[in-house]
Amino acid sequence: MEMNQNQNGAEDPTKVSTLYCIDLSNPDIHQSVSLLKQACLDCGFFYVVNHGVSQEFMDEVFAQSKNFFHLPLNEKMKVLRNEKHRGYTPVLDELLDPDNQLHGDYKEGYYIGVEVPEDDPEAEKPFYGPNVWPADGVLPGWRQTMEKFHHEALEVAKAVARVIALALDLEVDFFDKPEMLGKPIATLRLLHYEGQISDPSKGIFGAGAHSDYGLITLLVTDDVMGLQICKDKDAKPQVHFTQSFREWSREIFCFPQLDATHT
Repeated sequence: MEMNQNQNGAEDPTKVSTLYCIDLSNPDIHQSVSLLKQACLDCGFFYVVNHGVSQEFMDEVFAQSKNFFHLPLNEKMKVLRNEKHRGYTPVLDELLDPDNQLHGDYKEGYYIGVEVPEDDPEAEKPFYGPNVWPADGVLPGWRQTMEKFHHEALEVAKAVARVIALALDLEVDFFDKPEMLGKPIATLRLLHYEGQISDPSKGIFGAGAHSDYGLITLLVTDDVMGLQICKDKDAKPQVHFTQSFREWSREIFCFPQLDATHT
């Protein structure tokens, strides 16, 4: 943990946690396994570097994401999230922490999953089915960019899962098996936070505290600090650490779902 200094040289009271960093290009797999084990025992969060997703492409994804969220609301509502959890979610639509939030989350989002044709028997399962896309005339190339990013991010997740497998004393390809991640429910969520400042005393949050579902979550964000980690959700009072992403283009933030709570 470190203290930042503001422009006047005074200490900024914001606490910034230093996390373990997993290098997917590291030839010493034992070191990566050891670091991942320690990260999961410590707080369940770590950075992933040399993940194979280029900075140029990441820039394109962020630019395309902004293009969508800058559309008029009536245009975004044409691709409203459906029963398969694909599409647009407006501001205040989601409520992650009903015990502490007065309203919903002050963010809007867009859900994209594994593409399954509507006439495919697999599409009858929950969370499987065709995606919802903005018209190509509205956002040219948007679908192609997001489909490519979904694929590349899934490959990073599978690489991290192999390190997790070794950390659990399993075969390295344990999660690659068809019954494990053969047909994963892998969801890409684009998120845009409005200008509303979180105020816990008034029950106002950009995103309420929650624990994620699934195996792992990969998070890439811009250089605006905001994500907070609560290492011990049962502690009184709770202590939250804010994460800095000043070099987000080279890092992916990762947390296996080991009851890891973040706000």
